[in-house]
Amino acid sequence: MRRLGIYGGTFDPVHVGHLIMAQEAVARLRLDRLLFLPTGRPAHKRSRHITPANHRVAMLRLALRGNPRFGISRLEADRDAVAFTAVTLEHLARTEKAELYFLMGQDSLEEFRTWRDPDRILSLARLVVAPRGDGMLGSLDPATRRRVIFLKPPRIDIAASEIRRRLRRGSTVRYWVPDAVLAYIRRHGLYRSPR
Repeated sequence: MRRLGIYGGTFDPVHVGHLIMAQEAVARLRLDRLLFLPTGRPAHKRSRHITPANHRVAMLRLALRGNPRFGISRLEADRDAVAFTAVTLEHLARTEKAELYFLMGQDSLEEFRTWRDPDRILSLARLVVAPRGDGMLGSLDPATRRRVIFLKPPRIDIAASEIRRRLRRGSTVRYWVPDAVLAYIRRHGLYRSPR
């Protein structure tokens, strides 16, 4: 059976840490394909302003160019309502006929039990997590622990929130994001301080 990775997130903006984790997952898990799944309206970030999905998808296209294993799914980006991972994975399980692997950061795993229908998610996909420190496995409930694969990608402590902060201050983010993404951010005036 084909192995399909699903990498959900806001990607606001996509950065080299996302790309390194994705490539590590493809290599380690022998994924046939990895779909980046930018969300339109994230359930856990409702209070934060999110850059419009068309910009986030355009930046992903630029960042993923040249990697035939990487693709983009607009399933959640094009929704007007909050998208829930369980519903998205059910759709992908029906349409893709593949073994699903859902990538997430440790911060997402820490709040995973607050997501809508976490047990359904676990029945549809293995969770692939990039840990940020030690001790996470011990705090997981047994049902979740059995369905988690921890990756050990090179530790790149880059966060999209820090990129946005740096850009608002006028600091450089060169090499934090691919050059084509940085050019797009500048061309469209994204992440500048409101005047």
